[in-house]
Amino acid sequence: MGRKWANIKEKKAAKDANNSRVYAKFGIEIYVAAKSGDPDPQANQKLRFVIERAKTYNVPKHIIDRAIEKAKGSGDEQYSELRYEGFGPNGSMVIVDALTNNVNRTASDVRAAFGKNGGNMGVSGAVAYMFDHTGVIGFAADDADEILEYLMEKDIDVRDVTEEDGQIIVYTEPEDFHTVQEALKEKGIEDFSVSELEMIAQNDVELAGEDLEKFEHMIDVLEELDDVQKVYHNVDLD
Repeated sequence: MGRKWANIKEKKAAKDANNSRVYAKFGIEIYVAAKSGDPDPQANQKLRFVIERAKTYNVPKHIIDRAIEKAKGSGDEQYSELRYEGFGPNGSMVIVDALTNNVNRTASDVRAAFGKNGGNMGVSGAVAYMFDHTGVIGFAADDADEILEYLMEKDIDVRDVTEEDGQIIVYTEPEDFHTVQEALKEKGIEDFSVSELEMIAQNDVELAGEDLEKFEHMIDVLEELDDVQKVYHNVDLD
């Protein structure tokens, strides 16, 4: 099923290392979701999903509430959702999702992050076809068969249910993500360690030496950009 829990956890931990940046990015994402629809999470599925994600990153409640209140008020900042695709060293592929109020600045920053680290930006669709859009839900448990049987009893199809490092990971179709999560909550599962819509590579590649160093630095630079929300790639970093 592509890169496993260890890699997802690694990426999450890396982002957690700088909480102020994580919180700021979620503040923007929550603001945009609330501004684009009803500011009530119960009536706005997109907003509810972002808040669920924010909780897995330990984003404080006051930051979530402040972003929603800003959306309710006179805030008129306009953000664009952008996706960039590109290539790193030796067959590596990267997808970058961004939210920005300055498209030219973001495009320039992302292009520079690629170009200065042995990569280059591609056109739209250049690499996305090599990734699967997948819902990923993780929580502490150790009986994948029980969870799969429960979801089957609820007449809910999933791509896969695995046990990885003391975590159950449920892989879903994107359109079924919320249905699966609500069913798990009905079972009493409330604490999710991961709650994401991911782009998971169909095939991983391995890098070594200078290529690996350049690639890791490129990913670090991309993830540190204020406008970048998510970075996906096809490199096995285990």
